[in-house]
Amino acid sequence: MTDTVLTAVRRGPRSVVLGGTGVLSAFGRGVGPLLGAALEGRAAFGPVGRFEVAGRRTDRAAVHPEPLRLEAELDRVVEEACGTAGLSGAERADCPLYLAVHGDPALARAVPERRAEHAVGAFAAAVARRTGLSGHGGRAYTSGCTASADAVADAASAVARGRVERVVVAAGYLVEADQFAVFDAGGALARDGRVRPFSAGRTGLLLGDGVAAVVVEAADAARARGVDPPAVLAGWGRAGDAYHVCRPRPDGAGLARAIGAALHRGGVGPERVGYVNAHGAGSVLGDRAEAAALLRALGPAGARVPVSSTKSVHGQALEAGALLELVLTVAALRAGRLPVNAGLLGPDPDCPLNLVRASDTPAPPPGAYALSLSTAFGGANTALLVGVR
Repeated sequence: MTDTVLTAVRRGPRSVVLGGTGVLSAFGRGVGPLLGAALEGRAAFGPVGRFEVAGRRTDRAAVHPEPLRLEAELDRVVEEACGTAGLSGAERADCPLYLAVHGDPALARAVPERRAEHAVGAFAAAVARRTGLSGHGGRAYTSGCTASADAVADAASAVARGRVERVVVAAGYLVEADQFAVFDAGGALARDGRVRPFSAGRTGLLLGDGVAAVVVEAADAARARGVDPPAVLAGWGRAGDAYHVCRPRPDGAGLARAIGAALHRGGVGPERVGYVNAHGAGSVLGDRAEAAALLRALGPAGARVPVSSTKSVHGQALEAGALLELVLTVAALRAGRLPVNAGLLGPDPDCPLNLVRASDTPAPPPGAYALSLSTAFGGANTALLVGVR
């Protein structure tokens, strides 16, 4: 079979592109402030003032300075994504929403007889209704840190196989007291107030605000509308470890399979990967397993490809993190520069990767692709492969 036929068998006959985007992070609204901070390695972590943190082991997170409502920010990023993609009202009305969120913020305060109104599916449907998207075919994802990456992969599969022309994928998490308390009580939050992925002396993760949306669309449909999308979603892959409820499999086999599936689906060899935005949460075991996965999946290229984790600047946005990182990865490729792996204290021999440092000015080689990786408790692993036009 020809390469074209092989690709169609792997992923479906239609090419998939990423269109308009909308973003909020601790750095502000829009991808510009976030990209600038990531390229400089400038972290957003500071004292949390949104809720009481007295008595916690850690009092730091990457939090937007203004009071925010998740519903309003989701509506705003969806509107921004649809607007920058040039979608008409009719095109929106035929476009489903795949939404990744931890849940409806109002659920915890709802009286028992009203809780059904605040189920995650109802929350997603309300976002779609307010933003003019289709009331049919939508989905809600709550599967932890791979949630929005899974939503992108499902959207890409539906588009590639011709089931839909386009899907809006959105995700949101705003740092709140309950999850902060859970991670703090579990000893997962960094004790020194910084996230230091793959670094010697790293002590854990820190949470961060993140709300994002992107239009996943068939390339021919975008061309028919006269739109030049910023990136191609070349491949996607998922794999499970089922190794432990919260510890990663040490050899990274599941994540390596997800990476391999993304490359295979895109028909891209490891030598063509010019950057990896790693999950890199800053945990000792997680970073070690991810380094092993990259070396296992990419072979000799695994030690050469530039790697960073943008969580080192914007924090862990849980269900929204993967989408925030995907948008940032595309923006960095288009800018011709790579995000810094901030917070490095020194090399860790268990993570022998080519980390992007503040003193570097690396750029991906022309025509290179990038991987954006996500993992989650329970052994979930998702890899997304993108290339810029």
